[in-house]
Amino acid sequence: MANHKSAEKRARQNIKRRIRNKSVKTRVKHLTKDVRLAVDESSKEAAQSNLAKAQSAIDNAAQKGVVHKKTAARKISRLSKLVNTVNA
Repeated sequence: MANHKSAEKRARQNIKRRIRNKSVKTRVKHLTKDVRLAVDESSKEAAQSNLAKAQSAIDNAAQKGVVHKKTAARKISRLSKLVNTVNA
C-alpha cells in the first residue's frame, strides 16, 4: 500500500479512472454488439443507426484516451465495412 500522501492520492485517482475507463469500454462493446446483431438480422436501417451511435462512442473514447486513436479508427473501419456488406 502507498506510504506517502501523494502516493495515496494517486492510488485514489487511479481507482476512479479505472472505473470510468471501464464504463466507457463497456459502452463501446455493447454498441458494437448492437451493430453486429443488426447486420446478422440484415436490418439495413438499424445497422446504420447503430453504427452512428457506436462510431460516436468510439470517437469519444479515443478522445478521452481510453483507447488509442488508431485502435478507434480500426474499430470504426471494420464496423463500417461490415455494415456495407448489408447494403450490397
